[in-house]
Amino acid sequence: MCAEDEDGPVGIAVNSFSSVSLDPPLVSVCVARQSTTWPRLDRLPRIGLSILAADQERLSRQLSSRNGDRFAGVSLARGEGSALFIDGATLWLDCSIHARLEGGDHLIILFEVHKTTVFPNVAPLVFHQSQYLGLSRAS
Repeated sequence: MCAEDEDGPVGIAVNSFSSVSLDPPLVSVCVARQSTTWPRLDRLPRIGLSILAADQERLSRQLSSRNGDRFAGVSLARGEGSALFIDGATLWLDCSIHARLEGGDHLIILFEVHKTTVFPNVAPLVFHQSQYLGLSRAS
């Protein structure tokens, strides 16, 4: 998830994402309580969620890093307000925070989705059992 504040682009990779509701459109992500990035995102009016593409494993690792510039060499697109999106992703969700819930050592953030942009010919990156995996179509 990415946005822009007064210091520039800010974002983190999340490993837990889920659809929650169609009416209103809600999705959830989980954020570690010890995240030093989340407080910057938490105060912004709009946040962009980009579902990374199968060929963006390196980028996922870069966005997960605690060191260095997470956005070095990353092509970003602007959304409404403060929302930013990652070019080449399979899906963009333009969101605002709907609710924050306690979840043990994580926070569960419910986002209201204001706009979606789907790139149907781009396969998603899948992270399952601590591995990056590809999807294949059944014949």
